Order: sequence, then C-alpha cells, then structure tokens
Amino acid sequence: MSDNAAGNVTHLSENGVATISFHHPAQNSLPSLLLAELRSEIAKAGNDANVRIIVLKSGGDRTFCAGASFDELLQIKDKAAGAEFFSGFANMINAIRTSPKIVIARIQGKAVGGGVGLAAAADYCLATEAASIKLSELAIGIGPFVISPAVTRKIGLPAFSQLTIRASDFQTAHWAKEHGLFNEVYPDIASLDEALNALTDKLASYHPEALSGLKQILWEGTENWDTLLAERAAISGELVLSEFTQQALRGFLAGNK
Repeated sequence: MSDNAAGNVTHLSENGVATISFHHPAQNSLPSLLLAELRSEIAKAGNDANVRIIVLKSGGDRTFCAGASFDELLQIKDKAAGAEFFSGFANMINAIRTSPKIVIARIQGKAVGGGVGLAAAADYCLATEAASIKLSELAIGIGPFVISPAVTRKIGLPAFSQLTIRASDFQTAHWAKEHGLFNEVYPDIASLDEALNALTDKLASYHPEALSGLKQILWEGTENWDTLLAERAAISGELVLSEFTQQALRGFLAGNK
C-alpha cells in the first residue's frame, strides 16, 4: 500500500482475489506516480501464486477514472518528458496484457480518456448505468494514440471512430455494453458489487492453469504491443507540447476551478 498527497493505490489479496484500488482527488485522474504504482501492483499480483483473479477498481462513487492528469501534462517541457508520461499508460496496459491472471474491472462511474483505455485493457468489465464514457483527447489537441489498440480491440474501428470523433460527447454505459467494452451493466453500485463478488468467487475456484491458458488466448496477436505502445507514447508526448494543446489544457483547468 502507498499513500501520498497525489492519491493512493491499495492492494488487498483475499481468497484468491487480489483487489487493486486507486484514488485521486481530481476525479481519479492518473498522474505518473499512480500509473507506476498501478503497474507495479498488477505485476505483483500476477506473480503471486496465491492469486487467481485480479480486480481493478477506483475509489468514490461518481467517476471511475478521468484519465491523464492535466496538471502534469502542463508541466511537460520536452519530447522525452512527454514520451515518458504517456509511457505510463502504455506500461499499465502492457502489465494487464502480460499478467497471467484474468483482470476484471469494476467501473462504478464515468470513464474518460485513459480511463476508457484502462477499462478496455481489462479482460472483463462490470459497470453501473452511471458509467458513461468519453474519449476527449481530440478536444485538447492530442489523440488517444496509446490506448487506441486496446479500445479498438474491444469495440472495433467504427465504434472507436465514433467515440474519438465525438470527443465532446459522452456515450452511455449501455452503448459501451452494446459495443463490447462493458460485459455487464447494473443499475447501481450495490448490485454491481454483488455481481462482482459472485463472479470472482466462482472464478477463483477454477483451475489456475485453465485461467492462465484463457488469458493467453484472449491476448493472442498483441505480442508487438511493447514496441507499438511505446511508439504511440512518443507521438502523444510530442503533440502535448504544441501551443494548441497547452492553451486547451489551461482553458480546461480554468473552467473547472
């Protein structure tokens, strides 16, 4: 467990289920430190022989994840720093991809940008009806380049195009389910957690080698993602330096104070 002013990541393993939870006061956004800690905890749980299933969740009841930290994006001053920041998302997605354990995401509220990427990287998603989604990257002068392979893999190119081009519009949780991002949608958090607990208890009772074999099948054809996502991080890292993006970020932050 770690705790700091920027937020925290906790990891609790019980009965074969590792629950990794993150929280940040700015709508569960993900600065570099939290991204690195998430990656570390996912890897740790994946290497723990006592863990059968990993659950990924966030704190609070309104927003699952607001994506990248805009405050940190404004502090990026060169291409190397930009690539390093976006590599945090790449590394987190690849940690889920390469984990030998099935990763289930609990999406209790809105997911934006990198939060959608995080949901897409999970092997299975349970959500509430309040879990609307949006890819807002184009509206701030960048694109969802790092997360696009994970999102497109789940929802297909036509739905990804709609989600990206309609950068200012939220799509409903039922839209996300119809297009394959969410697997199950529940009316409220109580019923979501009841279903999640029942599912993880059942999965934890299954043969661990069968679960590991399923994980490999689910991610067939993604063996090049270490290189691919690093290349995408470099693209985003360069775009964030543009005056257009810097002005858009400052305007967004000013409007939310």
